[in-house]
Amino acid sequence: MGKRRKPSPPSRARLAVLTTAVAGGAVLAAGTAHAEPTPTLASVKEQVDKLNEEAEQSIERYNGFQARQQSLQGDANRLQDKVARGQETMNELRTRLGAVAGEQYRTNGIDPSVQLMLDSDPAGYLERAAAQNQVVEGQTALLKQARDEQRRLDQDRAEAAAMLAQLDSVGASLGEEKKQVQARLAQAQALLNKLSAADRAKLNAQESAEKAKAAAQQAAAADRASRAAGRPDLGAAAPASGRAGDIVKFATAQLGKPYEWGATGPGTFDCSGLTGAAYRAAGVKLPRMSQDQWNAGARIARGDLQPGDLVFFYSDLHHVGLYIGDGKMIHAPRTGKNVEVLAISAIPYMGAVRPA
Repeated sequence: MGKRRKPSPPSRARLAVLTTAVAGGAVLAAGTAHAEPTPTLASVKEQVDKLNEEAEQSIERYNGFQARQQSLQGDANRLQDKVARGQETMNELRTRLGAVAGEQYRTNGIDPSVQLMLDSDPAGYLERAAAQNQVVEGQTALLKQARDEQRRLDQDRAEAAAMLAQLDSVGASLGEEKKQVQARLAQAQALLNKLSAADRAKLNAQESAEKAKAAAQQAAAADRASRAAGRPDLGAAAPASGRAGDIVKFATAQLGKPYEWGATGPGTFDCSGLTGAAYRAAGVKLPRMSQDQWNAGARIARGDLQPGDLVFFYSDLHHVGLYIGDGKMIHAPRTGKNVEVLAISAIPYMGAVRPA
């Protein structure tokens, strides 16, 4: 067999070409791996809308925790006042028993029942005194009053302690829900910041147009209301009177005001904050959360809707608006938007309620 010929080494020129090609490929691969394409306006809007919907769910939970916290705080304050009054009563009773003891000392010595009552553990005394039957006839009423008051005081203290523990728990939940809202809104803003300058300009133009539209709706409604004796006329919406008229009139006056989560007016609102404020203007108090407002009245079929009814959206009822007729509502949409008129068919409709 003949000897195999060794392949000749590549020339310097060929090595240079190969090296350049490999290096160029590596740079291209690295650039492909790390470059982030500019997101489109449509994709960002889709993600931002989803984050805002999730934020609104958290906002309604936040509103519920906040309302619960306020209720618990009021109950805790009343209980603590009651405990303070009970302690004052006990102090007065012990002072009276001290006077009895002093009188007995000057005569025949302190009665064992009174001496025990003045002990540092009056609750313990009351049990021992009852067991030993040491209460003399002249002190029965006073000692019985002291015993009953001590029992009430102990019960009120235990109830106040439990109430404060609940308050701490709700406060922790409120803080956690607030973080969730802030995190989702921050994510949405970060996505918006990634838009190209052209897309940001388009989005700003859209938002400006929406604000201008809401302002025009508000001005037109106010003008029509003043010319129609306070009865707003939004397009073909059915006229409302009485309580419903007051609700629609109030809601109309809020058109164009900014959405702010957790707000109930007068300058800013979230969705349930707006509906609650509108009903307050008509003398009706609604619960704070949209889900609780769902249980604040009778269910109304879509075909029976009347101005002033509450209309609810999404499967978990985390959004609520005020029906004004003609298939439209006034609602506070989300962060970055203003109170506006919107067709109830524009978002997932779930049902309606007419509060009593």
